Amino acid sequence: MMVCALCTRAATVLVAAIALTCALNPAHAAGQRVDPRLSEDDDAYLNRQASALLANVGETLQRLPPRLPEPPERRLALLLLDGVLHDAYAPNRPPVQDYYHARIRHAVNEIENTRVDQGAVIWKLYNHGFVVRTPTVTLAFDLYRGPSAFRVDDAQGGRSGVPSPGFPISDDLAGRLVRQCDVLFISHPHGDHADEAIARAFLAQGKPVVAPPEVFGGTPLQDRITHLKREAHTIGRLAIQNGRRKLGVVVYPGQQYQGHGVPNNVVLVFTPEGMSFAHNGDQINDPYPQYQADYAWIDQVHEHHRVDVLMTNCWTDDIYRFTRGFNPGLVIPGHENELGHQLWDRVPYWGDAEYLHLSYPQLLASHYPVLVMTWGEGYHYKPDETRRGRT
Repeated sequence: MMVCALCTRAATVLVAAIALTCALNPAHAAGQRVDPRLSEDDDAYLNRQASALLANVGETLQRLPPRLPEPPERRLALLLLDGVLHDAYAPNRPPVQDYYHARIRHAVNEIENTRVDQGAVIWKLYNHGFVVRTPTVTLAFDLYRGPSAFRVDDAQGGRSGVPSPGFPISDDLAGRLVRQCDVLFISHPHGDHADEAIARAFLAQGKPVVAPPEVFGGTPLQDRITHLKREAHTIGRLAIQNGRRKLGVVVYPGQQYQGHGVPNNVVLVFTPEGMSFAHNGDQINDPYPQYQADYAWIDQVHEHHRVDVLMTNCWTDDIYRFTRGFNPGLVIPGHENELGHQLWDRVPYWGDAEYLHLSYPQLLASHYPVLVMTWGEGYHYKPDETRRGRT
């Protein structure tokens, strides 16, 4: 990977930028409660605490970027981030918004100024959004500006929605991100994966958006989406860059909530360099093990294709079995801390595997390299180095 001087300078000032924007945000001192259930003093304390903790998180993650094996100090920073984001009203806390905006702005600056000479650079954006750049192409998966509202549960079992207009990144920043990409893959229709404004920006630039037919259904946008055949193991062809290059794409016929949910594209994309990247959206066979139809193809992916990188949602029902089916050179989990969800449903970096009945601990204890990333981070994937020593 080659990064220009502007990108290097941006990396060194990221932590300072986060601290400065937090300090300058007038909402921090406005005396307005973010959480109406708290006293003014308690609410103001949580703002100050979030600002202090996120400054420490940012400093640690900047000093210890994603790597294998994961340094213990980096793991502690991610757990600290879990604590800040598991405040029910975290999406509306100004330090959280400032931190998120600074992280994504940093990533966009880096993407704009990065040329890849070998392997691929993978950036994790918000939720289950990723950008993958190789020497010839730049792929985008489930890009999302962020939730403009979030859910809150009460003690009586009720649920309410709370607006959060200040959380999503700006359309200008999203537009800069889109300009760097060649194609957008959308896994399924849910709003935290299918962002209409981002899809429109891709189409306006003549770049394909690939999704199931249900995405943006009933709108004029639906007819402009590319609907590739959903067929296990079959490689289709997709022209990008105004026809100058073609990608190989397998669209596996996945589901979110097998039998009564929505179709969910699980894509495996082959780049001109011969590398392959899989993204599974919200693939889940739930309840498990009653619904296992999709495992007919999940268990066999590695028998048909070599997979370099698997970007999987962290809460799929049997993530270890899913990973064994793809047998990737590298696993990057996604979808942690989705702030549009209520507090208990924001899956933390520590996993909450016992409550959620997940096989995440088995995956972490296996021979598969698992790289845990957070908002705005990038990683230079080199296939030979990552696969070395694996059977």
